[in-house]
Amino acid sequence: MTAMMTALFGGTTPQWQPREVPVPEPGPGQVLVRAHAVSLNNADVQQLDSSFDPDAGKKTEYLAGYEFAGDIAAIGPGAETARVGDRVMGTTQGAFAQYVLADHRHVMPIPESVGYEEASALPTGLLTEHGALTRARFNSGQSVLITGATSSIGLTGVQMAKALGATLVIATTRSKAKEALLRKAGADTVIVTDGQDLMQTALDATGGEGVDVVLDHVGGQTFANCLPATRTDGHVVNIGRLGGPQSTIDLDALSYRHLHVRGVSFGFSRPEALGQVVAAVVDEVMPAVADGRIRPVIDSIHAFDRAHEAADRMRGHQAHGKIILAVP
Repeated sequence: MTAMMTALFGGTTPQWQPREVPVPEPGPGQVLVRAHAVSLNNADVQQLDSSFDPDAGKKTEYLAGYEFAGDIAAIGPGAETARVGDRVMGTTQGAFAQYVLADHRHVMPIPESVGYEEASALPTGLLTEHGALTRARFNSGQSVLITGATSSIGLTGVQMAKALGATLVIATTRSKAKEALLRKAGADTVIVTDGQDLMQTALDATGGEGVDVVLDHVGGQTFANCLPATRTDGHVVNIGRLGGPQSTIDLDALSYRHLHVRGVSFGFSRPEALGQVVAAVVDEVMPAVADGRIRPVIDSIHAFDRAHEAADRMRGHQAHGKIILAVP
């Protein structure tokens, strides 16, 4: 194993900067993964933009990235369930590097049918959507409404709900042009919110009852609109705030329907709690990844030394699916 590696750091300029640093050694409970591909999330660019502000004199240096796929290169004490050479994908802070340190509980085996680029695009979506469905007590045979479904995580949610037995999946988008993308992912009903009423269309699709489960990636007033679109005793889980963190809700819609409302953010979970989410995905979802029922939608793959192009594409909201960096 080489002694030095290339990693991408933020906080010193407006873009990530490559730097040669020593390859780290795994500590207790850790694995060291030779990364072959890493994947961008909205949080990556938000962190990059907030970490450098020359006008305010702000420079907060950090090793970038959260999502990766590669081969286990070394194992720390207490991580004996892992094996050197295993193909894995996972999540950790500081993933934009040739060698990535991760908690052994936070990596998952890559099915043989999945390549490294696809694998790097999966962990965040799989963990977020399955964790949210679990919090919503989802069962096969129920109906699911997914807002902001054309995001990379939302597209994973549509496929996952169908793979786990949802009888009806309703997906929302602001763009009529993306309706075909959602139907290809498995959505039975698509609501184009720029021209259709979310609540009424969801009620119409469910015979006036409302959906059993809502996975809301938008927040804002979309979150409020989801409450009267949910059946009595149904579950609403907020995942994202693409439409803003503020929402004014109708308490009658909440109370009269006896709704269960949850919020999730697995990136801030305790390590053991995140490990439990990972274990559940391996047991309950990975078979659907292996047989192709769940596949990430890849927007583009960029060279590691062209990471600025990938960041600019995400900033411009141009991506239809995940943006990948190929690690040299």
